[in-house]
Amino acid sequence: MKRYLDTLVASDLERKMVLLTGPRQVGKTTLCRQLMAEFEPAQYLNWDVLADRAVLQRQSWSPRSRLLAMDEIHKMPDWKNWLKGVVDGRAPGQALLVTGSARMETWRQSGDSLAGRYLSFRLHPISVREWCEQQGGTPIQALERLMLRGGFPEPCLAESAQDADRWRQQYFTDLIREDVLEFSRLHEINTMRLFVELLRERVGSPVSLASIARDLAVSPVTLKRYLDILQALYIVFTVQPWHRNVARAILQTPKVYFFDTGLVRGDDGMRLENAVAAMLLKHVHFQQDAQGKTAGLHYIRTKDGAEVDFALSEGDGDSAKLTHLIECKLADNSVHRALAGFAAKFPQAQAVQLVRDLRQEEFRTSVQIVDAARWLAALAV
Repeated sequence: MKRYLDTLVASDLERKMVLLTGPRQVGKTTLCRQLMAEFEPAQYLNWDVLADRAVLQRQSWSPRSRLLAMDEIHKMPDWKNWLKGVVDGRAPGQALLVTGSARMETWRQSGDSLAGRYLSFRLHPISVREWCEQQGGTPIQALERLMLRGGFPEPCLAESAQDADRWRQQYFTDLIREDVLEFSRLHEINTMRLFVELLRERVGSPVSLASIARDLAVSPVTLKRYLDILQALYIVFTVQPWHRNVARAILQTPKVYFFDTGLVRGDDGMRLENAVAAMLLKHVHFQQDAQGKTAGLHYIRTKDGAEVDFALSEGDGDSAKLTHLIECKLADNSVHRALAGFAAKFPQAQAVQLVRDLRQEEFRTSVQIVDAARWLAALAV
């Protein structure tokens, strides 16, 4: 399946090294191999393959390769300085594509010594728009499938729901057993697994780490570290409350969602909200990575409990402003009171109530009540 970043990555490879990050099994390696056909002769090297590892350590790949694709090199000791040398010393005209997740994404955020030498993209699971463009069908059919299967290519494209469930069980086991061990100690794995299980049932609600820490008999500091690990591994992502002061927003309670909607343990309402959150994050990251925009994903909640599921913003600091207010509903077409209230407070923002099962779209008191699948299909990606 052709992915939404294929053309953009191919174009940027002509200019600089491209760093491609994203969750395990989201399609990074497949994208690499598809691009290799456009850059023949090309060479793919994976640090986890012993023969490839030897080539990487000796830097004995072919200088005639138009594209050199490297996977999992963040597992190499002192890989950042090593990669800097590779970028500066590569053959003229040789494109370089580096893929990975976890530690590599953490490094991407820090900038490090390769500033100005690379362009980066974050590959996300399949969205309503991407499914419709690549597989056909209606937005409604796409949303139903993504709520049930999640957007990771293998379970989403699987012939049966049973095949998708088998993939997910193994995927979850491997994440906890292998990837988490890169960041934590063996005796912490059981606690980490319990933490993830609790988060699966709390999707869409502000998460109190102090409360969960008491339940798991660990300190809130430890649990915060666990959450950081889960985010670094692209298992979950957090949505912070809207506030122009970033520091104040971070101190407030986040909401936690899963990159794989199939991991959500809850009703259709929770699955819909998680699916919308994942697609909004994909939209925001695309704006940041491909269009150079300053965009953000948040939620809004007042002290008296009035809340809107999501808010999109653009700009930084004092110049930041809300562009969209978004509420998710399964079938309720009555205007959400909090959404109407915030729409009056932020008149510059488009207020949208997304309804999965909607007979008729309406515009009421500055709130658009729209078909969720159709609206999601119109996002950037």
